[in-house]
Amino acid sequence: MRNVRIALAQINTTVGDIEGNKQKIIEFIKQAVSYDADVLLFPEMSITGYPPEDLLFKTHFIQDNIKALEEIVQYVPKSLIAVVGFVDMDGDIYNSAAVINDGKVIAKYHKNYLPNYGVFDEMRYFQKGNKALVIQFGDVRMGITICEDIWYPGGPARAEALYGDAQILANISASPYYQKKLEWREKMLSTRANDNLAIVAYVNLVGGQDELVFDGASLVLDESGKVLARGKQFEEDLLVVDVDIEGVNKARLKDPRRRQDKLLVTKEDLETLEIVTIPFEAKTQRKEITNRTEPALPEVEEVYNALVISLRDYMRKNGMKEAVIGLSGGIDSSLVACIAVDAIGKENVIGVSMPGPFSSEHSKEDARLLAENLGIRFLTIPIVEVYETFLETLKPIFKDLPFDTTEENLQARIRGVILMALSNKFGWLVLTTGNKSESATGYSTLYGDTAGGYAVIKDVYKTMVYKLSEYVNQKAGREIIPQRVFIKPPSAELRENQTDQDKLPPYEILDQILELYVEEDMSIEEIVNLGFEEKIVREVVRMVNINEYKRRQTPPGPKVRKRAFGKDRRLPITNGYREYKRK
Repeated sequence: MRNVRIALAQINTTVGDIEGNKQKIIEFIKQAVSYDADVLLFPEMSITGYPPEDLLFKTHFIQDNIKALEEIVQYVPKSLIAVVGFVDMDGDIYNSAAVINDGKVIAKYHKNYLPNYGVFDEMRYFQKGNKALVIQFGDVRMGITICEDIWYPGGPARAEALYGDAQILANISASPYYQKKLEWREKMLSTRANDNLAIVAYVNLVGGQDELVFDGASLVLDESGKVLARGKQFEEDLLVVDVDIEGVNKARLKDPRRRQDKLLVTKEDLETLEIVTIPFEAKTQRKEITNRTEPALPEVEEVYNALVISLRDYMRKNGMKEAVIGLSGGIDSSLVACIAVDAIGKENVIGVSMPGPFSSEHSKEDARLLAENLGIRFLTIPIVEVYETFLETLKPIFKDLPFDTTEENLQARIRGVILMALSNKFGWLVLTTGNKSESATGYSTLYGDTAGGYAVIKDVYKTMVYKLSEYVNQKAGREIIPQRVFIKPPSAELRENQTDQDKLPPYEILDQILELYVEEDMSIEEIVNLGFEEKIVREVVRMVNINEYKRRQTPPGPKVRKRAFGKDRRLPITNGYREYKRK
């Protein structure tokens, strides 16, 4: 076989929906057959969805996923080799790939490298595999790996290409998204292809799963590391690609490195490799295709799409239809409303203005105008009377104590109660509107603006909020978010003449410091040495450290940065290490 047709089934699975995932896999098998594909790859753990977390402690869950695999194999004909991610049970449980042909599982591969960092916790659940696997069909050899396996230069992919002479390295993956991950991933895969002089076929999961977003963007690269085809980002896709095996064979004949490396292969090395041969006839005639390379999205558009799909899938997969947002007339709530409309449709979004004693006329007007521009339902529920009743009720206790954050937070909490009441009465999901800059510094009210079901922009810095909002208007070709929202100083409007910068540094400075401290774990001294004022850095670090307890009580929201609060960044609430006090 000179040419091999590979299909990458970039599907959006739902964790735990084994039946639904099974049906989707079967449908994509039928599509691949219609394209005369030789090989079809599905993402990591595509039967169970990824990550299933403690569902893996339920033996009946494992058994149901194996039963689904037994049903799937019946749909794979002799003309197709399908690789499907599932959970295997063999004494222990394994993150596995089933290689299927002619109605049978002809081989299984167990993931060798189990990630246990960041959002990953696979060592909690799985035993690691200890063998590489090569599938031979005709004169073609294909190595099988799962996600993390290919990130290691000397991992099983290397063994499959060197000891097993695999010309194709197939990797089934569930690689979560964050900003610039696609660029980094492509560079890594390009290096693996070139180092091993092998075609790399990489299929990735797509869709939202609680706090994770999977961006798809499945890839096929040739033996030089050049991208031959790329799937869509943030959409399901069947990417069908023709690859030239002869190009790999010619490149290897000219490479002295490979000959030298083969001299170093030991008997023990060969014992870690399994080679399975499948009787397979090359297709003499099939419909012609053109390899398709979808463009990588610009950074701001990429982040916006990640937020949209995460909200859409969170609501769809949890059986929710409508969402409600408190519209303050500010940039954050405006952006969340726009994302919601793109995710679930304007007919399913409700905006609520809750003017208080310090709400400006322009903020009330901007909230109304945004709702009109989006075409969403708009409610106005004033809180002044409720607020005054609270103050009167508390007066005997507060006596003549001065106005402070207590009264400010009381307004935010009244708004939170109203939104949750609407949620209870009508089944609307409350979308919180706090951004990462606020969450990091604790510039939010517990049980107030943090009350809700999903925090859409919790991992988005304020400076990016503005960029995303500009993108909304550019995409629409008209003013959706009113221009005044961009230029007025950000304010919670909980007291007279309040602005965010009363308590926070300018966001252009704050966000840089937060990125260095929260995501890069730099010390105060290291950040100061980069040119930031020491007093500001110490104060920012202090705010981050003392507000961990707040962040633990906020709703889930999508990870779009390299390191997000929550699963990704785990610090104790009770923590006596106070770097900002050290000199």
